[in-house]
Amino acid sequence: MKIVTDYSLLRNQIKLISMGKIIAIANQKGGVGKTTTTINLAASLATLEKKVLVIDADPQANASSGLGVDLKDIDCSIYECLINQADIREAIYTTDIDGLDIIPSHIDLVGAEIEMLNLEKREKIMRHALEPMKGEYDYILIDCSPSLGLITINALTAADSVIIPVQCEYFALEGISKLLNTIKIIKSKLNPSLEIEGFLLTMFDSRLRLANQIYDEVKRHFQELVFKTIIQRNVKLSEAPSHGIPAILYDADSTGAKNHLALANEIITRNSK
Repeated sequence: MKIVTDYSLLRNQIKLISMGKIIAIANQKGGVGKTTTTINLAASLATLEKKVLVIDADPQANASSGLGVDLKDIDCSIYECLINQADIREAIYTTDIDGLDIIPSHIDLVGAEIEMLNLEKREKIMRHALEPMKGEYDYILIDCSPSLGLITINALTAADSVIIPVQCEYFALEGISKLLNTIKIIKSKLNPSLEIEGFLLTMFDSRLRLANQIYDEVKRHFQELVFKTIIQRNVKLSEAPSHGIPAILYDADSTGAKNHLALANEIITRNSK
């Protein structure tokens, strides 16, 4: 009997097995901890020996500077990849943590949405740009801007799942229904496989009655979709970005560093089932 082995099919199957997961961190409400989550979750995943790529999709470029990228020295950013179809590999910068790379943002990204309006399949530009990277990283995290504009839609169309940070303060749930509706539309029209990775409670202060009330309310609304890990309010977590490093390098024993390490462990466990 002659056995014919289709090696190209086998290679494709192996590639599919080793595909990285793209996670968007999104909430159109500002100040809920999207960038802090992105930086510190990425650093924690890399510390746990995962290969991680951060995409800074916010024109403010806080994730870029928070991971030590000098914005003045950027030759190629996510802007060039989206608008000029630049090679995505040209935009990858290394960080102080082994296994953690970043594609930085640029202030030019502010005008990108208008420039993208005339492009073909404009909602899927980021997905096509990131496709070659899925086989090279375990996790690709996209830090979204505080809006539901075309760049965020691109991020959600490219992503396998989305983490929604929820600030443990008054008006915490304000606007979440709008985000969930956007996710529903994207799921039905652009990205059927998009899932909610989880709701992440941030800036939690157990001494405040309000924080505990919001925790109970979010848990009641979203049940098993809420991460077990809670990100507590922490000074070291706020200080670290000004030094261009994540909390785990700034103070590994800080509550903020430990919280994000627990979150990384929870995500790895969820995705290994």
